[in-house]
Amino acid sequence: MTEYLPEGFLFGTAENDSCLRSFQALSDCIQTKKILEAPCLVCDSQHNLIVEMPGMRGIIPREEGAVGIAEGTTKDIALISRVNKPVCFVVKELSRDEHGVFAVLSRKEAQLMCERDYISNLLSGDVIPARVTHLEQFGCFVDIGCGIPSLIPIDLISVSRISHPSDRFFVGQDIKAVIKSVEDGRVCLTHKELLGTWQENADMFEQGETVTGIVRSVEDYGIFVELAPNLAGLAEPREDIRVNQHASVYIKAIIPEKMKIKLIIVNAFDNTYHNNELNYFIDSDHIDSWVYSSESCSKRIETYF
Repeated sequence: MTEYLPEGFLFGTAENDSCLRSFQALSDCIQTKKILEAPCLVCDSQHNLIVEMPGMRGIIPREEGAVGIAEGTTKDIALISRVNKPVCFVVKELSRDEHGVFAVLSRKEAQLMCERDYISNLLSGDVIPARVTHLEQFGCFVDIGCGIPSLIPIDLISVSRISHPSDRFFVGQDIKAVIKSVEDGRVCLTHKELLGTWQENADMFEQGETVTGIVRSVEDYGIFVELAPNLAGLAEPREDIRVNQHASVYIKAIIPEKMKIKLIIVNAFDNTYHNNELNYFIDSDHIDSWVYSSESCSKRIETYF
């Protein structure tokens, strides 16, 4: 696994804590440019980040807070939003003033190292760890290393369509993602290829079972019910069904050659609980292609990296 992880992965680890507790260890980290993490307590009026460190203050000057802050290409919200969260940094120097010893830190330098040594080497099809940072109607923003953001568009989150990324993810969730492309330093991600093919998902169910699903779409010709993030079935129309309701459904038929599952809705109910636990079907750190379609189906749904 890469040493350049999303922010929060290092916080609380024995190695990270050991470096923060010792003045000598911090001094050594200046030479090695080791990336450390500590919680940000305050973003002051000048937008400097004040970091909690054992025995001394830690200060990340505003222009060292993130790549692009000095140039104006990154907005200061990227700094403000770090309060009460772990931040990564390298130690630039240890100094002293009338209040005692303090450490001058740089989150920007940690990000530049991440871009140079990790992100610039990523290839289409690489599977990487990511942490969900915020959710918008159009997609899910994730940290792919040292606070560097990337986006998973909503249509690439799963095969089963969702109305909002919060139907699938929550902020702070650790997930995997696949590199779709890297162009001019901009990383584009996809996620659905990790959630299994039609057949892999269909194999989790049997004809004649009654199971729980989530209503994802209500059409004139039927109701699409999600059985798994990459699998939905179609039930006959009913007037009392709404999108995002949970439903008990009877599996009437599983038809691989048409990639269809016929359902009968037994009942439907509102449920504010969302199960965001993900089942990944791919363990490798790289995929070259992915074919969603079942072998017996003439329709081809596939991704090539």
